[in-house]
Amino acid sequence: MNYILFDGEVRNSLLPFTYTRPVAEIRIGILTLREKWEKHLGLTTTTITEEYLEEKYPMVELEENIMINASFLPTKKLVDQVKNLKVNEAIFKGDDVIAFFTTDSQEEINFESYQQYDFDDELLQVKNTWDIFSLNDKAIQQDFDLITEARTSQPIPEGVQAINPENIFIEEGAKLTFATLNATNGPIYIGENAEIMEGVVVRGALAMCENSVLKLGVKIYGATTIGPFCKVGGEVNNSVLFGYSSKGHDGFLGNSVIGEWCNLGADTNNSNLKNNYAEVKLWDYNTGRFAKTGLQFCGLMMGDHSKCGINTMFNTGTVIGVSVNIFGSGFPRNFVPSFSWGGASGFTEYKTSKVFEVAEVVLQRRGITFDAKEKAILEHVFTATSQYRNY
Repeated sequence: MNYILFDGEVRNSLLPFTYTRPVAEIRIGILTLREKWEKHLGLTTTTITEEYLEEKYPMVELEENIMINASFLPTKKLVDQVKNLKVNEAIFKGDDVIAFFTTDSQEEINFESYQQYDFDDELLQVKNTWDIFSLNDKAIQQDFDLITEARTSQPIPEGVQAINPENIFIEEGAKLTFATLNATNGPIYIGENAEIMEGVVVRGALAMCENSVLKLGVKIYGATTIGPFCKVGGEVNNSVLFGYSSKGHDGFLGNSVIGEWCNLGADTNNSNLKNNYAEVKLWDYNTGRFAKTGLQFCGLMMGDHSKCGINTMFNTGTVIGVSVNIFGSGFPRNFVPSFSWGGASGFTEYKTSKVFEVAEVVLQRRGITFDAKEKAILEHVFTATSQYRNY
């Protein structure tokens, strides 16, 4: 069977992260949504997404296909039902379609003609940007159980203090030195070739992906994910870094989501709680204004390729778009449009030629080529977001 992951209606609610990726490529827990489905299915998947992303994320359609809503996190029971779908059958969760069977001869899908099955068990779904950190504790536990089942961890090195060591899993090649790991409140997963330096204090849940680094004296707590090739220093609470991003120095990051190829300058801090303890509002790309999150704690949402200088301060509930460069004193505004250059004193447009120069150098440091596909995606995002750059 051929499985295809589709973005669904939540795509716009997950901007700015879905400007540069399909919903399936969002990381929550240890794995991306695609990696979760593929590990459960035992097969590779392709994607239905926005047209400008198709060259990088192509779709493969066969005579018979099962379409899966990528925003839902798979469980064993759900995957069993998905695998058993037949022609004109679909699985729903309330009003949301989870998966359905289709053939290449179908010109359009009419669910009224489908046999519909309602999935009654609890499911996690990423519907909003803040779900990425607020559901991260449950997602880490699910991935930890999936990845470590019937496997044996590498031994905890001498000198590392571990509480609840049975809830700690260390992959081959990982390095740990004189750290404290407390897995009482959630599992701790340390990926291949990851490194935890001296003096690090971790209270789980924590997901460290391959080749990630926790620098000297780091404090981590509250269901945090450090994506592949990320470097982290300072204090981090309940946050997700997708991959290839750095928060290399002191400073606080809390209840936040950081995309790929981002860099937070030394002593960057974000607020995750308003002074009056009121509900946090975030910029809503659907409505073009700030909308309630239902959360008291909500920090920074930063899109891919964005960066900030030393001593940057972010207000509670700040949304930073794609390819933004922030510097200077004071708090920048709570919504900074993609391709902006500046800070609290004002912004100007960040031209793609300059963005490409930086991106080429940054990716090259990781042995990755900034190719024509990446440039085309950023060019499209630049045009699509021009309406917001009314400085």
